Amino acid sequence: MPELPEVETIRRGLQELIVGKIIKTVSSDTIKSFPNAKNDVNQFLINAKIKSIRRRAKVLLIDLSTSYTLVIHLKMTGQLVFVSNKSRFGAGHPNDSLVGALPDKSTRVTFDFTDDSHLFFNDQRKFGWVRLMSTVEVPNIDFMKKVGPEPLEADFTASDFADRFKRRAKTTIKAALLDQTVIAGIGNIYADESLWGAKINPKRLVNTITKAEFTRLYKEVRLVMNLSIEKGGSTNRNYVNAEGKKGSYMDFARVFRREGLACLRCGTEIVKLKVAGRGTHICPNCQR
Repeated sequence: MPELPEVETIRRGLQELIVGKIIKTVSSDTIKSFPNAKNDVNQFLINAKIKSIRRRAKVLLIDLSTSYTLVIHLKMTGQLVFVSNKSRFGAGHPNDSLVGALPDKSTRVTFDFTDDSHLFFNDQRKFGWVRLMSTVEVPNIDFMKKVGPEPLEADFTASDFADRFKRRAKTTIKAALLDQTVIAGIGNIYADESLWGAKINPKRLVNTITKAEFTRLYKEVRLVMNLSIEKGGSTNRNYVNAEGKKGSYMDFARVFRREGLACLRCGTEIVKLKVAGRGTHICPNCQR
């Protein structure tokens, strides 16, 4: 599933490639993926210029010159792929649609720009969606009201980070990290990597985590997320970023999917167990 770093990678790539372009036509194969009224599309999307690309948690926001916004959620298998006669950029779920001819059988929405370039929204399982709505109404979406703060914002401090977990005092720290109402955008990979870096066992209850441990965890979350964004996300197959390079964070993973291998810190064998219903990788020695 595309996580915050993957969506941020998409945002940065599209910011360079499609801002300023004008939408000529749009087509879709199912209302589930593109649940928008035809009149709204004709009035607020067709002939609109793309002003900016934003991200909130794992949701992408494409602001238009009509004061409307395309709200895009990739869900489990979504992708966005930009294609022109000069370049190609794709990110999201790692399958061959990122690099193959488009549209294909997974293409749900196609945006055609006036310069004959295209943006494809692909989604094998049809869980994702592209919604057109007034920009001023975007903050009123239920998801936007509930989602926690962004972990990478400059003004989000270690103290703010620790305070967010008070609402989940009696749950495991792994479950709390994955709760999008606590902190936005931390997925399974990044939770495991951050907990390993902070030397915290994922089964520990939140109310047993000390202030010093929360500070370590805060630093590790930011380190891991920033590194993943730098490396193009966690996808390690069939992924291409704005420069045509594959995502490479998994080459730098310290614990995730390393079960049976030696801990990079102490040499103990990494094990995989289940915490909060998710496969979880830990060092039994470092994370007692």
